Amino acid sequence: MTSAIDQVLRGAVEAGAVPQAVAIAADRDGTILYEGGAGPRSAGSQEPAGVDTHFRIASMTKMVATTAALQLVERGDLELAAPIDTILPQFADLQVLEGFDGDTPKYRPAGARATVKQLITHTTGLSYWFWNPDIVRWQDVTGTPSVLSGDKAIFTAPLVADPGTRFEYGINTDWLGEVVREVSGQNLKDYLGEHVLGPLGMNRTSFTPSEADRANLAAVHLKGDDGAWVATDIDWSTAPQWWAGGHGLYSTPRDYLRFQLMLLRGGTLDGEQILRAETVEEAFRNQIGSLDFPTHIPTGDPATTGPWNGPAGMKWGHGLLLTTAQEPGLRAPGSGAWAGIFNSHYWIDPASGVTGAIYSQFLPFIPDEAMQMYQDFEREVYRL
Repeated sequence: MTSAIDQVLRGAVEAGAVPQAVAIAADRDGTILYEGGAGPRSAGSQEPAGVDTHFRIASMTKMVATTAALQLVERGDLELAAPIDTILPQFADLQVLEGFDGDTPKYRPAGARATVKQLITHTTGLSYWFWNPDIVRWQDVTGTPSVLSGDKAIFTAPLVADPGTRFEYGINTDWLGEVVREVSGQNLKDYLGEHVLGPLGMNRTSFTPSEADRANLAAVHLKGDDGAWVATDIDWSTAPQWWAGGHGLYSTPRDYLRFQLMLLRGGTLDGEQILRAETVEEAFRNQIGSLDFPTHIPTGDPATTGPWNGPAGMKWGHGLLLTTAQEPGLRAPGSGAWAGIFNSHYWIDPASGVTGAIYSQFLPFIPDEAMQMYQDFEREVYRL
């Protein structure tokens, strides 16, 4: 029998809003409320996309890497208040980009030392090119590649604000992954495998998918001149110089659901404690004080993302965007969420005991029609 959620996904694919759509939702007990998909794994393919299809989850990686850092805090090996440069001395070399004199960047010293907590809360002043035109220009004039290159040169990117003065979404979690590497003595890939992904049984989530998993990977799509979706070979580096805590994981909707359920259940899943309950509670609390997540972020690169437009007063926890007001029929205040640049999204609602996620693979990020599909899916989940 076709459900209302089936109709939401199928309608979005048939309208050309997305090349494919896969969704999954569960309650705190792990009961699957919905799982299904619409559309092909890749345009022109006969293989349908489903909950076992592999996706580049991009910035959905961030909360996984943040979990690693929070584990080190729990063990007493890392302090949130520690200046980053006491762990990674090269961070002290970063200055604030003030503008340009022709094609020459103008810098000034940062007004404060950034901390590990500010990496977790995106308040160091680091940015991403796609939501900051100054970083786009800085990359162009310096010849520095974006994070998708896998080149360590990205760690020379300047700040665009003084630490602690505003929320600025950026390459913070890539730096955080390097903090994990330095403190733990393991590279991020090995650390996550031993302490997060392995214990959770997330055997299909990896920085380095197997040949079989790559064959099961949905392509990233762009729209052709005729408006039809075209499968591309867009990907990040398969041989990076560092493991990207900000974006590097591949996963399946069913596999990543295990991570969502761990957080929904207060840090433990199937007898494996990944985080303490109080650590998880802090992740879902406002950690940026009087700062707000912006209601509007203009695009710095329209080919990569549209602008962000959202409700006022949203906050950021430890790795999660926090809902602060109830919208009728949607997630409760205190819910945490985030997304991936290729248009995958998840949310975790502790008050309602529900978590859900929706996946596609295309650019640019967050067009209105795809965001409408996401909201329609969520609304139908809460009607179940």
